Amino acid sequence: MTDYRIEKDSMGERQIPANAYYGIQTLRATENFPISGLKPLPTYVDACVLIKKATATANGELGCIPQDIASAIVNAADEVLNGQFREQFVVDVYQAGAGTSHHMNVNEVLANRALELLGDTKGNYSRVSPNDHVNYGQSTNDVIPTAIRVGSLLALDRTFFPALDAAIASLHRQAEEFQNVVKSGRTHMQDAVPVRLGEVFRAWATILSDHHRRIRFAAEDLKVLGLGGSASGTGLNTHPRYRFRVAELLSEYIGQSLQSAPHLMAAMQSLSPFVGVSGSLRNLAQDLVKISHDLRLMDSGPKTGLKEIQLPPVQPGSSIMPGKYNPVMAEMTSMVCFQVMGYDQAIALCGQAGQLELNVMMPLVAYDLIHSIEILGNTISALTTRCIDGITADRDRCAAYAEGSLALVTALNPHIGYLNAAAIAKESLETGKSLRQLVLEKGLMDEAELAKVLDLDEMSQLPPSKDELND
Repeated sequence: MTDYRIEKDSMGERQIPANAYYGIQTLRATENFPISGLKPLPTYVDACVLIKKATATANGELGCIPQDIASAIVNAADEVLNGQFREQFVVDVYQAGAGTSHHMNVNEVLANRALELLGDTKGNYSRVSPNDHVNYGQSTNDVIPTAIRVGSLLALDRTFFPALDAAIASLHRQAEEFQNVVKSGRTHMQDAVPVRLGEVFRAWATILSDHHRRIRFAAEDLKVLGLGGSASGTGLNTHPRYRFRVAELLSEYIGQSLQSAPHLMAAMQSLSPFVGVSGSLRNLAQDLVKISHDLRLMDSGPKTGLKEIQLPPVQPGSSIMPGKYNPVMAEMTSMVCFQVMGYDQAIALCGQAGQLELNVMMPLVAYDLIHSIEILGNTISALTTRCIDGITADRDRCAAYAEGSLALVTALNPHIGYLNAAAIAKESLETGKSLRQLVLEKGLMDEAELAKVLDLDEMSQLPPSKDELND
């Protein structure tokens, strides 16, 4: 028995490893694109295979392909979705424009597995063809943008939104825990009026909640599918009911309401939904960098920094300095966010690079967008469980910074005037005397009034809401 089979395409014949489920077009692609070693993301494979399952089902129902072949393709798709044959998806991320190479890899794997399920042998494409059956009524040009949509929606629901929800909940819990901890505020990296540590965490929770809303809004555009447009958006070689049926099936498979685009050519030509989602992820990444940097600053020390909070030590921090622990989860968060920002720039460049009826930059968008969603979700999850959940506050140190801040003089402005307050602050810095001591020495306020004005608890309260004022 030979260890290979012979397959033929329009360019000639090639030997294919006998145990391979991919075929001749995949083989050519692996030879043409030995670029990065990066293979398609599992979620992207899921999306492509879900599309093939839906199209086979629809085409079988509509009489476009034999029902026994449709059923075999569906069964092969289910096996892949359950984790089998994953090593067969081998085309490099950087490949032929539009994604034809990966698309044919999927078609060939499903065709060859369907052949086996029908009791036939791999490579007998006269029985089950990657093109004529698995790909009936389809084109790379409508399948791949649909796969990016479906893959992104899967990644958002499986990884990203659960992680973001958990982070927001954790920040709210810490906000309650630290609500009575007063610390010095800082603007321009200099002393500012006091704030509550709990409100710092609550502000972060609000920031993330706002991003959650923006990303969900942007993701709505992913639910409008160009599948059924075939090669150029005209629906050539498709049944009139096909595009609506596949949208129904995909909606059922992923548990979201998808619809066929009102204008298939528009849905196939424009990558703007992907640019929009990527941009909303970049926006979140920018705020996450700021939050991660704040965590590092507030934990700096332990002897020569702020050390207002303690991040959980999760691993030794130095190969040479014993006993050192670094804010590694916050550092990792910033690096991932920088990568997401880089991906966003690449996606934006891809978005404007289409010509006429097609944008051929889709393979890069598929990898960068789904990868952005997943690494950002995984990062947020790790930051939450390995860092935010375990943060503690040094209450005494926070109080000492708040009490010693020269910015407390701001509260004296309405009572002694800006110039007197500025002079008091300058003298305090020069002499080391406290603001309270100098105000009393100069007879600018009496002790009771001064105590009321410099009440840190009162000073750090947020202003009332409109509803609270109306009450």
